[in-house]
Amino acid sequence: MRQSTSDFGSLAEETLEHARQRVLPTLRAHVHGLPPPQHRWAAFHFGWGDAEGNPLTGGLPGKGLRPALVYAAAQAAGRPSGRLDQVAAAVELVHNFCIVHDDVLDQDRQRRGRPTVWTQFGPSAALLCGDSLLALALACLDDKRLVGPLCKAVQELIRGEALDIEYESRRDLTTDDYLLMAELKTGSLMGAACALGAAGAGGAPELVFRMGRFGRNLGLAFQIADDLLGVFGDPAVIGKPVGADLRRRKWTYPVLAALSCPGPAARPLRDLYRGSGPPSDEQVAECTRAIEQAGAGDVSRAVALKALADAEECLRDCGLDPRQTAPLRAIAAMVVDRAW
Repeated sequence: MRQSTSDFGSLAEETLEHARQRVLPTLRAHVHGLPPPQHRWAAFHFGWGDAEGNPLTGGLPGKGLRPALVYAAAQAAGRPSGRLDQVAAAVELVHNFCIVHDDVLDQDRQRRGRPTVWTQFGPSAALLCGDSLLALALACLDDKRLVGPLCKAVQELIRGEALDIEYESRRDLTTDDYLLMAELKTGSLMGAACALGAAGAGGAPELVFRMGRFGRNLGLAFQIADDLLGVFGDPAVIGKPVGADLRRRKWTYPVLAALSCPGPAARPLRDLYRGSGPPSDEQVAECTRAIEQAGAGDVSRAVALKALADAEECLRDCGLDPRQTAPLRAIAAMVVDRAW
């Protein structure tokens, strides 16, 4: 049976906080080594500098989920080492490379309650900033046994991004199409974080593989939960406006689930996605209600829970002491329960 955040909440927060504090010095050192103006752009993105380049006091922005997965997987494998700081930094840098580019692709003007890099410095600067973060990520790893899997994950997430763009012009999408894209776009890097953590701790190949599968399934659950937050979440919590995906007519799992339901409940959604031009606030609110009335919110939550169950099964198949995998299971519970 799935355990909730009431069981794992404090452990998840402790694991995330430990990861944030541990990876921060390594991450700052790599970003600090960038030449201008890349350093100014990257420091602004992380919240460590203002638009003029003046330093600001700040920790790791966001939850630090992917570094936490690296450290927790290494702990589960049993032999964590100092090299993991570079592995965790590499994964976090790849994640932020994606964020900076995503904001340009999606035209998001805010991230974590602050202007995005492209909003502040322009799209060209943002693309170059993201490129610099990716180069830093690869420079973190000096073991080709680790570089190879990370590069494969980057290629997969780029393929997922490409599918996401391709889907924008299609009107025949299914939820299965979406799940493929989400596993690539989100699951690939989370899978790499877990696999690289286990490998960096000297885990056996079979353990590394199962850890990677755990992370990929968790990434799928995370993406669907993120879609739900985009529809029903609190802007103060998620750091960007709710309804932005609907305004862009972006395909998400709740939208596709609603459109696949029979009956008239999803009619406002069909009208919106067939239309053009900026939708009104009233249209967005009507479509939000339509998603819930069509039962798509519950369907999406059920699919996220199934992905979470699949992830937990991968952990059980590792044959590890449950005490070793408790931090991973705590993070998994938190990832999905945040959308409830």
